[in-house]
Amino acid sequence: MSPDRGNAVGRVTGFGLIFIFQLWLAHALAYLVHEYAHAFVAWALGYKANPLALDYGHLSWENVIYLNDIDENVNYDPIFAAGRGPLASLIAVAGVLFGNGLFYQLSKHLYAMLKARGRRMLALFMFLCCMMNVGNFISYVPARTFTNHADMATVQRGLHISPWWIVLVLGTPFCIAVWHFFARLLPGATEFFFPNEKPGQIFLVIVSAYIVFKFFGNSGLHRYGEVSHWISVLSVYLFLPLAVIVCWPRRGMSSPS
Repeated sequence: MSPDRGNAVGRVTGFGLIFIFQLWLAHALAYLVHEYAHAFVAWALGYKANPLALDYGHLSWENVIYLNDIDENVNYDPIFAAGRGPLASLIAVAGVLFGNGLFYQLSKHLYAMLKARGRRMLALFMFLCCMMNVGNFISYVPARTFTNHADMATVQRGLHISPWWIVLVLGTPFCIAVWHFFARLLPGATEFFFPNEKPGQIFLVIVSAYIVFKFFGNSGLHRYGEVSHWISVLSVYLFLPLAVIVCWPRRGMSSPS
């Protein structure tokens, strides 16, 4: 192998390892911010003694990688029993609205700042944080809105509202965020991180679409009822390929955002 080829392989390998670590860390932060938002709001309202006391689950490789065994550890039964349904709704919506919502705004701001300064690796991490928070948005609205358990069902129960109100009130800004990510952030990111490197640009487009519409979008596929199941099916088999097609790297499609 020639020295140039060896250096190229080394750069690609190094970038791949950094990318995988940053992808995991961004997911972990978005997940924990979501759960801590539930916990801190419950604590502020007097329904949790320690906001740091999540249910951290078992020590296993699956939990370390996906964190899917970690839970907010908030007991909603006493809140409903006390007739405080609206407060239960506030705690339930806090994860995606305050946690992921504020983290998305912060990540977007830091990404733009770091990108302007040419700090590629730190900007990449902030871009991945944006991706994870956008994925969380659709994971809850609409993927798990039409169901009888979990966060959005608790919001509906506490406010005595139809899931369509959640789709309207939360779904509108969430859809705007998803549109902004794929229409504005992603095209500019492909050019910034992989200038004149079409394979890298294609890689970032496919990863972004997969994370948002498959990893997060299929959250309602099982155990959340028929409506959530079909929403997740549409996310995976319609919106994922549509996002790849629309965002496929082309000349002159980069965005200043």
